Amino acid sequence: MPESTPESVSASTVELMLSFVDSAIDRQKQETLTQQIFQQMRQMRGVTVERVEDPNPPEGSRGASFLWGLLTAKVSWDSVKNLGKFLGDRLGDKPVKIQAKFPDGRAFELEASSQAELDAGMETIAKMAQIK
Repeated sequence: MPESTPESVSASTVELMLSFVDSAIDRQKQETLTQQIFQQMRQMRGVTVERVEDPNPPEGSRGASFLWGLLTAKVSWDSVKNLGKFLGDRLGDKPVKIQAKFPDGRAFELEASSQAELDAGMETIAKMAQIK
């Protein structure tokens, strides 16, 4: 699948902040999970994903430092449900928080700890995207 670019994401998008920090997982495993999800989301149609830079990188670091367990994404409205299924498949019953911002300024937050909760939350985001 081709890598998504800003041009390939339609004007009808929702901005998402994805947080899947799990205190039961050590930092290295959390970073590995973040990298894997980031790389896989980059391949999704209708999704532009970015890592979240650490605003306070460790002293002496040379280059960008990223926060683990956090990603931002611009998602076409048609791809919201697919992203929910993707996240559910990758995260299972690990907790995930999603903040959605719509072009008209509306916002929605969800916290899910199961595939069913994530599906319901992403369905709500998809329905909210249709309200104009």
